[in-house]
Amino acid sequence: MKKITIALLILCMAPFGVLAGESGMPLDRAPIDTTDNASLKRGAETFVNYCLTCHGASYMRYNRHRDIGYTNEEILSKLVLTGQKVGDLMQSAMRKKEGEEWFGVAPPDLSVIARARGADWLYTYLRAFYRDDATHTGWNNLVFDRVAMPHVLYELQGEQRLVVKTSDKGEQKSLTLDKAGQLSATEYDKFVGDLVNYLVYLGEPHANARKQLGIEVMIFLLGMLVLSYALKKEYWKDIH
Repeated sequence: MKKITIALLILCMAPFGVLAGESGMPLDRAPIDTTDNASLKRGAETFVNYCLTCHGASYMRYNRHRDIGYTNEEILSKLVLTGQKVGDLMQSAMRKKEGEEWFGVAPPDLSVIARARGADWLYTYLRAFYRDDATHTGWNNLVFDRVAMPHVLYELQGEQRLVVKTSDKGEQKSLTLDKAGQLSATEYDKFVGDLVNYLVYLGEPHANARKQLGIEVMIFLLGMLVLSYALKKEYWKDIH
């Protein structure tokens, strides 16, 4: 019961905040394909290198990554960076109290964040950070105003600034790149796309197997329907 309650709370949480105001800006379509194991692997390695320090994924075990093509040895060398065992849960290295002291709110667990927020929201959010000296971290986000999370990927994306234009339709906000990062815009979009793809997988790692089982069950039932109809005709042929 306790785990169910925690999961419901996580579903209501956004990155580093609960029920915070958002801009309502249009969301970009995330390139999601959870059958693409190469993308999931890139996303998993990004997650453990950039996200797991602050955010946990406490409903996921490391050894579950064998489903996307990792061996136990690869899991230990590429994903387990904190001395944990291959069968351990993906716990954050940051303690809740430390997160509250540094950011004002504890970073949420990301096990089901893609199911709570949606892939398009996450994909747009991770590409919408901009410099804002008025915030505690020096960063803000066009999707999630005054988010407490700093832009941990800024060295890759670069630094953006907010541009506000006023017209008859009101204020129009957009972002422009002030300082280039290590990746081009196209490369960064792909990088974030892989990460979001992994977060979608993380929310339901057995989804592909469930869908495949559903297809097999439907094929079986259709086969049984054909056989049942043929049997019915055989039994009733003398009557009709």
